Amino acid sequence: MASNNGIKFRLLFLFVFASSIPLLQANIGHFDDHWQKRQQAARKAATNAYNPNPHNVTNHFNNQVHKHANGDTGTRRLLPGTKYTGACSATNPIDQCWRCDPNWATNRKKLASCVMGFGHKTTGGSDGEIYVVTDESDIDMLNPKPGTLRYGVIQAEPLWIVFARAMTIKLSQELIIASHKTIDARGYHVHIAGGAGLTMQYVENVIIHNLRIHDIKAASGGMVRDSVKHYGFRTRSDGDGISMFGATNIWLDHLSMSNCMDGLIDAIESSTAITISNGHFTDHNDVMLFGASNTRSEDKIQQITVAFNHFGKRLIQRMPRCRWGFFHVVNNDYTHWEMYAIGGSQQPTIISQGNRFVAPPNKNAKEVTKRDAPESVWKNWLWTSEDDVFVDGAFFRTSGSGNQMPKLSQEDIITAKPGTFAREMTRFSGALKCVKGQAC
Repeated sequence: MASNNGIKFRLLFLFVFASSIPLLQANIGHFDDHWQKRQQAARKAATNAYNPNPHNVTNHFNNQVHKHANGDTGTRRLLPGTKYTGACSATNPIDQCWRCDPNWATNRKKLASCVMGFGHKTTGGSDGEIYVVTDESDIDMLNPKPGTLRYGVIQAEPLWIVFARAMTIKLSQELIIASHKTIDARGYHVHIAGGAGLTMQYVENVIIHNLRIHDIKAASGGMVRDSVKHYGFRTRSDGDGISMFGATNIWLDHLSMSNCMDGLIDAIESSTAITISNGHFTDHNDVMLFGASNTRSEDKIQQITVAFNHFGKRLIQRMPRCRWGFFHVVNNDYTHWEMYAIGGSQQPTIISQGNRFVAPPNKNAKEVTKRDAPESVWKNWLWTSEDDVFVDGAFFRTSGSGNQMPKLSQEDIITAKPGTFAREMTRFSGALKCVKGQAC
């Protein structure tokens, strides 16, 4: 650890010159050798994770969904305010993999085998020890206290992070998560609220599961430790709930998210191999942003699956908003938006399959899609809608040509379950109430 005098001098120096620091490196005040090496490693990981034929991934996903739905029990989402009291009902193939096992608490790491979609290689901290968060405080950014969440996420080794009890953690600065970590909040109500959000910057292989993330604020910035051996100056954060910057092999599952200062979930700067599943999103404007710049063609490497999520009350737009990459949006339930649901620019490929879109009353907001380009440009972008269900006048404006799809064998071309299943498959979206010794 650096001396206190050294830390104070560096802090003073960086604050004096902070106004001249470019913001191109996502809140890193000083892009030193440590961050340059992490950037290089992240680029290599993204290249290795990139699938040159992403349609094979989407078709494999559809195959698993199709097999699961054939065993459908016919359940439907409960009315608001109604508690489900029946036997465990796993309504999609990710949940079917683990949720109905009453011994989930003694077999937590089984979860890592359940991810599907572009994030399917994510294992998080499954090769590491269990780390228990016992202290909800977040006071010391340079020398985090053992037992805190911040102490666990900066460790070099893989860790499976769990919680000793229900808690609300107010982060003083961004929580900078190192590679090979799982944050698993099953068993207790764990809130990240009232402070800064979660950041994955130039890292790989992270699972975030069963958290409640809401009321996130922008942090002022300052000296923050991002690993056991390194700390540095962070500029003011944006107020995102979860920010992925050059991150690879990430799985976000069963999150309840609302009311963050900026976005709920951002994936930018070549972040790829990501699955976002079983989330419940409410009370927000800019929900998801995939690719932040019209000039960063490097984001063509982005491949993201958005599946089994419920986009709920008081949402406005960006579910998601995409640039450059390849995005599979499958079996989600869109029950609310005010402007549009799915948008994009810079020729992203968007494959929409088996979603349910319920339009708002506003007759000028019935269209699901929004493109930030003239029709003469976007007419060539591949945006497809297959087996989606449209309610109350909703409609999806498709574009592109089937000739843009790669040649696939008949064995690979498997029809996704139709949007009539979307409400059922998202029935238990959001953070779950899991009790040890019982199915979740």
